[in-house]
Order: sequence, then structure tokens, then C-alpha cells
Amino acid sequence: MDDKYRVPAIERAHLILKEISLQPSQLKLIDLSRSLGINKSSMYSLLLTLENLGWIEKDTGETYRLGRELSRLGHAAVQHRDLNESFHKEASLIKLKLGESLQLARLDGNEVLYLAKEEALTPVRLASGPGMRLPAHATALGKVMLADLGDEELDRFYRVDQEPFSQLTTHSIVSLKELKKDLEQIRQQGFALDLEEAVIGFNCAAAPIRNSHGRVIAAVSCSMMLPQWQQKKQICIEEVCKLAHQLSE
Repeated sequence: MDDKYRVPAIERAHLILKEISLQPSQLKLIDLSRSLGINKSSMYSLLLTLENLGWIEKDTGETYRLGRELSRLGHAAVQHRDLNESFHKEASLIKLKLGESLQLARLDGNEVLYLAKEEALTPVRLASGPGMRLPAHATALGKVMLADLGDEELDRFYRVDQEPFSQLTTHSIVSLKELKKDLEQIRQQGFALDLEEAVIGFNCAAAPIRNSHGRVIAAVSCSMMLPQWQQKKQICIEEVCKLAHQLSE
């Protein structure tokens, strides 16, 4: 790595966390300062910042242990990796059964962030690979995740003075009133449909993945061209809902 892009403070923080992880609740400020060769003033600032962020916690004996926020981040990273692995394992079987591609995504603000894809060999393929983003209100994936939010959260993402919303096609939802009406139906039926709202000539079904507390953390979907949709709509919805249930905690 080019030295000009290094951030020394982050590197020191990494060393501190590593040292504390090896000797939890045993090291004081002076111990960390000596073992890592960081002067006490700088060490104090680093420890205070890490403590305020919840990355470390101070014991009654002025020693340190790793904090709850770091545990939460670690759990999220493991959960994300496990979810991706589970998706590929389960979706690869459904892909063969349906002969259509499946996607995994999560909500990032008012956008859908695609995480993984099991792609079938079809004549026309959608550009929905990992890392791609699309407006949530215009996709089945996005709408099924937005349906888990309350009105207050939705109002933060979408404002009436921003209407009409951006359109991917002439079928895309353009108003908050229309979106909320669609989300209410999605809550009742447990899945979302995108009827040429993201791509002309393609329909899509999506279902939510929930954590152990029942909150939606991601979603899965299956998209297909209109001729295939007319034949496979019901089995597509059933398989996507089944997949989402399998991936939920």
C-alpha cells in the first residue's frame, strides 16, 4: 500500500484493539502505552475515542475489554457472510427448478443494494450483479423491504416535494401516496411484485428475509420476461417466499 494513503491513527487503533482482544480486562492505559510504544497522551485520546464509539469498554479496575459495538459489527459481518453463503446454496437449487435468475439485496437508505445473484442461462439477462444500486420504490426487492418501515421512516426517505419520484420505466411509482398504498398491500400478502416497474418486458417477485426479532434485514427476488411470467408467476412467488423463509433466522 502506498504510504501516502495510510492513516496512522487507524493503524494505532487497530493495534490497540488487537492487544485488548488478546488480554481482555488485563491492560491499563500505561500497559498499552508501553507495549505498543505510543505515548500516554496519544494513547489517552485513542482510548477515549474508542470508548466513546463503543468499540472498547473500561472496567472498574481501569483495564479495558472489547465493547458491544465492536461485537455488533462483528456479528453483522458474520451474518452477512453466512447469508450470502446460504443464499447461493439454496438459490442454486431454485434456479434449476425455475430456470430463472434470483437476487439477494438489502436496503441502503432509499436504494436497493444488490449483494448476490444466482444467474440462470436465459436469452436475456438483467444487469443486477453485486454492488449495483436501484431506487427502492421502483423494484420488488425495494418495496418488500420498505414495507417493514413505519410512516415516519418512509417520510424521511420520500418527501411530497420531491415528487414525481425518479422513474426507471413508465410503470414506476411516482408519488408517496401511491407507494404507501402499494406497501400496505405488500404487508398483507407478504411479498412484492414489480410489474415492468424496473425494466420494460420483465416482471419480478420478492420476499423479505427477517432476523430473529422479526425485522427485515434483506430480501430475495426472481425476475423473468413477460412470456415466462405468464407461465411461472405462481410458482415463482411460492419459491421466492419459501427461499426467504429458509434464509430468515
